[in-house]
Amino acid sequence: MPTTVTAEQTIQEWGNGLAVRITAPVAKAAHFALGLQIRVEVVEGGVLLRPVGEPKLTLAQKLKAFDPAVHGGEAMASGRVGAEVF
Repeated sequence: MPTTVTAEQTIQEWGNGLAVRITAPVAKAAHFALGLQIRVEVVEGGVLLRPVGEPKLTLAQKLKAFDPAVHGGEAMASGRVGAEVF
């Protein structure tokens, strides 16, 4: 049986709503990442947070994953448009 990760938190005011911070150990155990879309559901006995998609990559993550050999190199697929020298 997997180890349960718990954290006692205090609900805080955030703008016109309420918020609770998800601690790093809880986020890691739940596989939560920055940019992950979640669904918040009220269930019997509490609130359930459930992922509904994949996390959106940051620009830095996209650039790190970019490989010109795999992704075609040149960004423009058209021919010459001016006085380019080759």
